[in-house]
Amino acid sequence: MGVLQTSRRFRPDRSAGPDESSTVGNTAQDAAGRLDPEACPTALWLTARPRRHQPTPVAANAASALASRLNWLRAGVLGANDGIVSVAGLVIGVAAATPTDTAAIVAAGVAGVLAGAVSMAAGEYVSVSTQSDTERAYVARQRAELDADPTAGVDSLAAHYRAKGLSDETARRVARELTVHDAVGAHLEVELGLREDDYTNPWHAAFSSAVAFVVGSVLPMAAILLLPVGIKIPLTFGAVLVGLALTGGVSARLGGAPIRPAVVRNVLGGALAMTVTWGIGHLIGVAV
Repeated sequence: MGVLQTSRRFRPDRSAGPDESSTVGNTAQDAAGRLDPEACPTALWLTARPRRHQPTPVAANAASALASRLNWLRAGVLGANDGIVSVAGLVIGVAAATPTDTAAIVAAGVAGVLAGAVSMAAGEYVSVSTQSDTERAYVARQRAELDADPTAGVDSLAAHYRAKGLSDETARRVARELTVHDAVGAHLEVELGLREDDYTNPWHAAFSSAVAFVVGSVLPMAAILLLPVGIKIPLTFGAVLVGLALTGGVSARLGGAPIRPAVVRNVLGGALAMTVTWGIGHLIGVAV
């Protein structure tokens, strides 16, 4: 904005002859109307300086790290949500069938916690391992392709930066410099948004999922075991719904989604699960 204002404020007298600044401006553009950095120092400054909407490499790395931490936190919240719903449905169903048999409720709850935690850990381990293996295979394939034909790699990067608005000459210069510095890394960032050394540890993911599930299961287990027999089921039902509202809201907040629909979906899903298991347990208890 300041450059435009300055050019208007000190506009030369056109009656004196051709506008030199206009001539420079015309030569600083290519046939497509894009600035040519080689023709004008001002054009070079305009193309090289970081825009407000384009983060610097340091800021981009910090944003990537923050996004990764938020994703882990959101995954932990969702794991806790699974623990709440799964164990709540199980213990409420058993309590509906045998409300005074504390041993049966404890056994069912502990079994549900262990089975759920192991299941979550195993599923997360397999999922993350598969993703990591796929990414490593892609990196190896990309490296082999670049070793076999480096020119094609430069052309691919140049095409990407031309699509971003750079002139052909500038795009090819950027592509060549990036290729000399780290050809594989440049292609991974452009094509997949990956870094070669940025792989998620499947064991960390498995452990985090198991812990999150166990933490979530504490709420229904504590409610069903500590409350009096006559009111344990309705109060556990209510406590679980409050917990689900919290996890749904936090998950939506971390994901940048609307909070109210997420809370409503979470609460309704949990209420449905507990109602079904309570009904089955009640029918079994009456039959026995």
